[in-house]
Amino acid sequence: MAIEWSLAGKTAVITGSNSGIGLGIAQQLAKAGADVVLNSFTDRDEDHALAAEIAADYGVTARYIKADMSKGDECRMLIEKAGRCDILVNNAGIQHVAPIDEFPMEKWDAIIAINMNSAFHTTAAALPKMREAGWGRVINVASAHGLTASPFKSAYVAAKHGVVGMSKVIALETAEEPITCNAVCPGYVLTPLVEAQIPDTMAKYNMGREEVIKKVMLERQPSREFATVEQLGGTVAFLCSDAAAQITGTSISVDGGWTAL
Repeated sequence: MAIEWSLAGKTAVITGSNSGIGLGIAQQLAKAGADVVLNSFTDRDEDHALAAEIAADYGVTARYIKADMSKGDECRMLIEKAGRCDILVNNAGIQHVAPIDEFPMEKWDAIIAINMNSAFHTTAAALPKMREAGWGRVINVASAHGLTASPFKSAYVAAKHGVVGMSKVIALETAEEPITCNAVCPGYVLTPLVEAQIPDTMAKYNMGREEVIKKVMLERQPSREFATVEQLGGTVAFLCSDAAAQITGTSISVDGGWTAL
């Protein structure tokens, strides 16, 4: 049987996708032919313009739907408003760094809600649509911190470990159906947010750009290179293809060797 790589005729909903990793994933899925639904918690002209740009660039249908991923009812509403959801990419996430005994309760609650609970709500709403269509892909963007830990990131590490575990449960519950669920675990990715941190880090350590990237920012990433949003998008597109039909319940690391240590 020929392997089908095209995603034409499929609709992908990507949470937290008006910038960074989520946007990179949306662009790669659109490049593969999927119609896409972008999402974030804002509702600006530029959000809708971004969807229009993707539609024009790749010849697909693209829409932007505002939904706050910290609220379960809005997570489910996003899927209902999308109408169709063949591919669900749970990408939305936030971070806060602090020792456990100083970690603000509201930050803990927000990180758990957006990074983990949202994936539960969107998946619960999307699975019936996938079953009705007879095909589906759930891809949860976890992290290297879903497989290992760092100090001062208790909420993020807990949430991402939870996402990895939930991915396995979803995979087992859909194992006899044409639906798969996997977690993608990036290491450090060169997003606009990370790019903006480089000058301050250079000043803090009195180092040049390349030195601060390799010795400070990528200290735990053996390749000493950032992953790119295009690489993350390509990994997700692969997991949506027929080539990955028997890949389910696993974690795919895109971390330059971080979790091999």
